[in-house]
Amino acid sequence: MDCMDSVSPLEQALHAARARVLADLVAGEVAEANVVSLVEESVAQRRWWVEQWPDGVAYVAGLIAQDVQDALLESHGRWPLCPVCPSGDPHALAVEPELGPDPHWVCSKAGVKVAAVGSLAQATGGTPSS
Repeated sequence: MDCMDSVSPLEQALHAARARVLADLVAGEVAEANVVSLVEESVAQRRWWVEQWPDGVAYVAGLIAQDVQDALLESHGRWPLCPVCPSGDPHALAVEPELGPDPHWVCSKAGVKVAAVGSLAQATGGTPSS
């Protein structure tokens, strides 16, 4: 029996979401201990949220990404910065859909999908996720 067989689908989704957001933080070179703590806080809050609304399990990756983005805005500034627009004011990417499965980072200014949540390294030339 695989060790993931004994882990609930909720915990599997939370672990996958955590890994995806951490991969994007690593790609943006902001995966410091205090930032990882923000991820853990979001995961704990979203665990409760999905326990209340089990149908929302497909949305946790995007919600955790948004939670961390919001928390970083207060403590570190905008994240992740858009790699698509080389000129003009630096701006952050947004998560779309805001509440839906298969979340992506998008540049609202250029109107383009940049990368799936968890795949920023491929779009920005950062450290590839493992």
